Amino acid sequence: MALLRRVSSSFGGIFRRHASSSGCTIYSLSSGHVKCGVSVIRVSGPQTKHALRAIVNNVEYEPKQRQAYLKSFYHPASKEVIDKGLLLWFPGPASFTGEDACEFQVHGSLAVIAAMLDALGQVPGLRPAQPGEFTKRAFFGGKLDLTEVEGLADLIHAETEAQRKQALLQSTGALARLYDNWRKRLIRCCAHLEAYIDFAEEEQIEGGVILQLTKELNAVKREIGAHLNDQRQGELLRDGVRTVIIGAPNVGKSSLLNLLCQRSVSIVTELAGTTRDIIETTHNFGGYPVVFADTAGLRKHTTDSIEVEGMARAKQCLAQSDLILLLTDARRLREVHSNDALSGHIESYLRELDLPRDMCTGKRLQLVANKTDTLTEEERQSLSKLDNVLALSCHQQDNLPEFLGSLEQLLQQLCGTPQAEHPRITHMRYRQQLERCIEHIEIFLRDYKPDVYPDMAIAAQQLRKSIRCIERITGHVSCEDILDVVFKDFCIGK
Repeated sequence: MALLRRVSSSFGGIFRRHASSSGCTIYSLSSGHVKCGVSVIRVSGPQTKHALRAIVNNVEYEPKQRQAYLKSFYHPASKEVIDKGLLLWFPGPASFTGEDACEFQVHGSLAVIAAMLDALGQVPGLRPAQPGEFTKRAFFGGKLDLTEVEGLADLIHAETEAQRKQALLQSTGALARLYDNWRKRLIRCCAHLEAYIDFAEEEQIEGGVILQLTKELNAVKREIGAHLNDQRQGELLRDGVRTVIIGAPNVGKSSLLNLLCQRSVSIVTELAGTTRDIIETTHNFGGYPVVFADTAGLRKHTTDSIEVEGMARAKQCLAQSDLILLLTDARRLREVHSNDALSGHIESYLRELDLPRDMCTGKRLQLVANKTDTLTEEERQSLSKLDNVLALSCHQQDNLPEFLGSLEQLLQQLCGTPQAEHPRITHMRYRQQLERCIEHIEIFLRDYKPDVYPDMAIAAQQLRKSIRCIERITGHVSCEDILDVVFKDFCIGK
């Protein structure tokens, strides 16, 4: 079938183009560029064994695969000993890149590393690796698909426990398996359709094939739709929850930021309007990445041009946020005794701040009542009965553990919990391609009629496009612009 031949050859064509231009052997430091106990230098390519023998000063040396050897390492030109360390040999294709590869584990001083890299540079056929080139070779060698590559990049850059869990799931193929399942099912549907178009009359293929095909397409469409309906949890966890602290002047926004970060980030005074610009800080909050932003106090009328600019920046920051902490003085809630009254109070407060309600659409809005130390015990008890209110005193740190626990639960709701059974979308390009995939399936289902089959050959092109959308995510088609973006953020030795 023409479709199957095109699909099966697409990735192979990419690999052949890459293989023809990558006959050289590469080397690089794979561990960090800092002083440490042990540093790892990686080599990959057809000349790896030659390089290995040159460094151990033995042209007939035959190490056993995947075993560690304590060896002296020599400079090929001077024959001087550089260091003594561990050598590991990984013959292809059973290596990270799929090529012959080896690792030198040496002491992590800058002088040893520099000498080892200079020694490898003296071996004919070797050159320094480009950023991300080892992983790029693993991709072109079929060891990883593009989602696994990006998961590996996220794992390298993970700063919180939840980010680590999500990145590890993706780097080990959780998303790859899901997308490959949809891809294979769409290919099967397209193959059945082309078989019907090409051979229906000669082979007497039953029309029930088409009805079964539409049933399968609708099932794939529903599954992709459910996958897209994730409230961007994976992206929020990967990029961090942008959390803006908004409120009237002198309600304690800067005090709240300092309390959350456990350090003096913003200046706090008794004067209203101390904060004029946006102050951002990134924080690991209960394993979830958060970007907190302190903003200028908002009010409708002011003649101070600097304050006007500060308020404009605060609104711009709010528009780009994921979570809004709407801070108010707890004393203003003394007369609020029901959830309905609370909703009315929030609407009135937003108008007072000159914030249109639609600016908060699509964002999580959380009301925070500060200065509870100014309330009586009875008033605090009444406040605690209201839903969707987090109460505390930044000055006295009253109710702080409960407040922090509630905020952590809120972040967990926004980011979710990484699960292998339900991997989440972590990149905007995945979302865009999956949305286009659904569009092509819908166009196909709309443009052909099961009873009369008009323009079926033309409609079949939509199925091919839907397959290509998923292949753009996984890297089964050549997308050089995507590949450049993916690999450019890797460190040199990865």
